[in-house]
Amino acid sequence: MNNSTKKISLWSAVGIGVGAMIGAGIFALMGEAGAIAGNAVYISFILAGMVAAISGYSLAKLGARYPAAGGIVEYVVKAFGTNIFSGGISIMLYLATIISLALLAKAFGSYAAALLNLKGSLLYTNIFALSIITLLGIVQYFGIKKVVKFQNVAVVITILILVIFAITGLINMKPELMAPALYPSSNKILFSLAITFFSFEGFRIITNTAEDIVNPEKNIIRAIFISIAITMVLYTALSIAIFGNMGIDKVIAAKDFALAEAAKPIFGAIGFTIISIVALFATSSSINAVLYAATNISYQMAKDGHLPRFFAKEIGNTRQGLLVTVLVSAVLIIFLNLLQIAAVGSISVLFIHSVTHLGHLRVIKQTKASKFWVVTALLATLAVIVLFLIYSIKDSYIILYLFIGLLALSFIIELVLRLITHRKVDKSNKGINGNIFE
Repeated sequence: MNNSTKKISLWSAVGIGVGAMIGAGIFALMGEAGAIAGNAVYISFILAGMVAAISGYSLAKLGARYPAAGGIVEYVVKAFGTNIFSGGISIMLYLATIISLALLAKAFGSYAAALLNLKGSLLYTNIFALSIITLLGIVQYFGIKKVVKFQNVAVVITILILVIFAITGLINMKPELMAPALYPSSNKILFSLAITFFSFEGFRIITNTAEDIVNPEKNIIRAIFISIAITMVLYTALSIAIFGNMGIDKVIAAKDFALAEAAKPIFGAIGFTIISIVALFATSSSINAVLYAATNISYQMAKDGHLPRFFAKEIGNTRQGLLVTVLVSAVLIIFLNLLQIAAVGSISVLFIHSVTHLGHLRVIKQTKASKFWVVTALLATLAVIVLFLIYSIKDSYIILYLFIGLLALSFIIELVLRLITHRKVDKSNKGINGNIFE
């Protein structure tokens, strides 16, 4: 595919990346991160953005050398070969992506229900969640151009309103509420890094645009760095504006609706409504980006032989993996409580990042990346995982157990598919044998 036929420009890719990051993360996690890092949470956002940028460098170099819709799935295969290990890791990434998708839909449903004074109603939350994921599935059925157009509109509206809110909040803030004397200990800021990093995790979705983006060798890394920079500046400004107007106790009390609650002192009751509406735009934007990535991941896995060929076949202007992704997400939305599972999804993606960086070291001569920065990305990602586990197991080991369970399930699925189909993976990565996969 030459540049003239590709459909995603640099700034459209930036829009996809920013849209994936500024979703449920900033709206749902500000209170959680603030409960740990207090009014120093803006420092955590800056550090998390730096870790994301370092990790983004490694993924961008891989994306430039191996431009494929599957992103990380393709990189793992190139580094470790088409085998049980790469298959298990790929399935784990796909499952973690679907978990994130279902969580985002739940977040949208919660905001929609609260906006209509239906807060606390699980029925309405699920109805709204199922509605948005179905609607965006239909949007993507009509092709990548529809994805880009929706993403660009949603991101522009979201950023515009959040920038106005951040600037107004900074102008009206009370400096005494941000006094360094009120900062918690440095270890608490580091513990919160595990949560704030999740707010940046969506940048990896830019690598899934590799087959559609113009000049992937240059634009993937540009899009990753630009989108992370935009998001980091916005997160930092918002966190200072929120804590500078509300104080620690009120932010923690507001929890999931911290941004909307912080708008009340500045804009009054209408501020709560406006920010809540922005939350709907932001979460729908994230759903759109993650759904696009999940479809491409399943497509790449089908090409590599880790999923049935069904996933790679076309439907409308997309692939049939979209249908499966929407249906599985719908099941999770209806039957599961996603709060703890979301944490498992986060640590699973961090683990996959680490595996990808490790694999990058095996092919670094081909990518011509800096070994120093790839090793730094590996160590930084592992450090975030350790911090996450230290913080989460203080009260319970359930997150650790669920993570191990998801890892085991991923490899069990890979082994079962191999046993059922008796397929043999082509060492050249050109194809596979097995009736179900044809």
